[in-house]
Amino acid sequence: MTLLRHPDAPWTGPEFRVLASCAPLGRGALECRYSVEGPLAALALPAAATSARRDGLWQHTCFEAFVAHAGAPGYVEFNFSPGGAWAAYAFADYRAPLAPPAVPAPVLEVRADAGRLALTAVGTPPPWPADAGALEVGLSAVLELKDGTLGYYALGHPAARPDFHDRRGFRLRLPAAR
Repeated sequence: MTLLRHPDAPWTGPEFRVLASCAPLGRGALECRYSVEGPLAALALPAAATSARRDGLWQHTCFEAFVAHAGAPGYVEFNFSPGGAWAAYAFADYRAPLAPPAVPAPVLEVRADAGRLALTAVGTPPPWPADAGALEVGLSAVLELKDGTLGYYALGHPAARPDFHDRRGFRLRLPAAR
């Protein structure tokens, strides 16, 4: 699926093609795939590092997945850095944080060449209730230019300002994770 850059956020850089997908793997695991195609030399990319949980990834180039159950107010947010760091957050409702979820580190695979950056993340969200239904997923990316400008990409932008937490942007529907 193509992610669209927010039209009202300032952007000084070249155009990029940003693609994302997410699919259940069984046993509750999800696989999210992202790719960025274009002049990667214009991007500020984090240096490769040991996989570690780290806050603030969204302030730089990173990929995100927001996962909720249809009709339920709560959701989880995952951030994946092409440098190898990751983060996971839980929310009771729109931007109402809970304690960070106890989840294992996702498995991240990053590949890059002159014109394409690809990241695959396989992770397991917190345990879902047995009667939980279909998933609503918001896939997004933040691209940082070398001058510090941030571009906000998502399946859709329902608000005048970039807001990946807006449930109207959780546009991918998946069967219940089991």
